[in-house]
Amino acid sequence: MAKKSSVQKERKIGKQQQPPKKHLIDPKHKNTFWTIVILIVLTVFFIINNTRDEPEEGPYPPNYVPKNSLQGE
Repeated sequence: MAKKSSVQKERKIGKQQQPPKKHLIDPKHKNTFWTIVILIVLTVFFIINNTRDEPEEGPYPPNYVPKNSLQGE
């Protein structure tokens, strides 16, 4: 009697090998890249927020007595 082969070959009908994707950023360094980008953006917003001129002062609310007024002395 002939021996039956127990190893079955996988049929490749309709299955094609796709070439590996080339990433723009190496996946090993992706988290580091995004961390640096976020820190730069936050730094820019911090600088913009703190270098603007102060807004003009408006009128005081009703019944407000400033601390540095000389009234009552």
